[in-house]
Amino acid sequence: LPIPVWLFSWAAAIVLVVSFVALSTLWREPQLQEQHARRIFRLPRAVEWLASLFGVGLFGLVLYSGFAGAQVPNANFSVTFIYVLFWVGIPVLSVLFGDVFRALSPWRTCARALSALLHAMRKGRSPAPLVRYPRRLGMWPAVATLVGFAWLELVYVPADRDRPSTLAALSLAYFLAMLAGMVLCGVEEWGGQADGFGAYFNLLSRLSAVFRDDGGFVSLRRPLSGVTSLEIRPGTVALICTIIGTTTFDGFSNGGVWRNLEPSVANIFSDVGLNQTPAQELAYSVGLVLCICLIGAVYRAGIAGVRSVGSRYDTRQLTHAFAHTLVPIGFAYVLAHYFSLLLWQSQAMGYLISDPLGNGANLFGTSGYEIDYHVISYAAIWYVQVAALIGGHVAGLALAHDRALVMYPDPEEAVRSQYWMLAVMVAFTSFGLWLLSSVGT
Repeated sequence: LPIPVWLFSWAAAIVLVVSFVALSTLWREPQLQEQHARRIFRLPRAVEWLASLFGVGLFGLVLYSGFAGAQVPNANFSVTFIYVLFWVGIPVLSVLFGDVFRALSPWRTCARALSALLHAMRKGRSPAPLVRYPRRLGMWPAVATLVGFAWLELVYVPADRDRPSTLAALSLAYFLAMLAGMVLCGVEEWGGQADGFGAYFNLLSRLSAVFRDDGGFVSLRRPLSGVTSLEIRPGTVALICTIIGTTTFDGFSNGGVWRNLEPSVANIFSDVGLNQTPAQELAYSVGLVLCICLIGAVYRAGIAGVRSVGSRYDTRQLTHAFAHTLVPIGFAYVLAHYFSLLLWQSQAMGYLISDPLGNGANLFGTSGYEIDYHVISYAAIWYVQVAALIGGHVAGLALAHDRALVMYPDPEEAVRSQYWMLAVMVAFTSFGLWLLSSVGT
């Protein structure tokens, strides 16, 4: 580490406190509840369809390389694409350029094409969804998807989770499930709630200053203002906590504390007759669930503190009102934790595009390309990670303060309501820094 972790933690806490004081004294009117959008240009329809076809083509390459290519993770296009470009790269692109996955999603594209075909077969009559999406399900299928992917990445047997054919089979199964759901319940209804990846990337894209409006125009808005209009459905709060919690466990499971604790947890399951592998998987599963629950508990504690300011709102109303303030924290955790992975492993695409199957091909003459691990220093990586954590939590503070100004007519009361949210932000920041410092120790 470039400097002691305690110094980073104190500096981060001071930054948050200073930001809180600045917000309290200088930010006296809501600024983020309206987007103040400005149209830039209309996105040509041809570009939209080209992006859709490109997404379908990439998905086809993932399936083909996964099934037909060499079953060596580092030599197969599918593994790097799924775990690096898809899982880490698209969240970053979403915050920079808006909901790019909406245009690239292969299951959304195919579902739209199938719906258009059904529309033509009915001679212009728009087919109503065969099944109404259950309102009570809300975002819970998306939560299950993200937990399932995190389980695959962090818990499942390493030899199997990195096998290209396994990833290809799971990708195909997910594609078919999403296609069936969109045809039955409607592309927008199913895609906006049950598609875990679509819901996740769309959630992060709300932080972006760039978005595509309903008229097909690429527009600019105030950064962070898109997330203030987030509709709170059943499972929305759990989805946000899952984003933070799964990333938390990814870091925690690589640290010394978990390495010392995990054997004891696994022994509990071994003592009841389970073999080593399932016992270890169950131990990691418990750790994953507990990390998600911990994030939810910290947020609930902050809401309980806000609730103590007055009786104007109940706990449920406050939980929903401030849920969006966790979204920039979720992205901060993702960026801080995966920054080095994205920076280094994305370079593998240099040789994988020439040899996607890992069979020795050299389609574009780049098969000899090697990853440059010296493109950035370790100290610089740490500073980027710390900046991401602090920036994400300052953004969360700004969103919380802006929402409090709307909910509490007295600015002083609004400030008092945010004391506990400040404590939550400081706790999340310190915890995130501790996770970064403990990895590999």
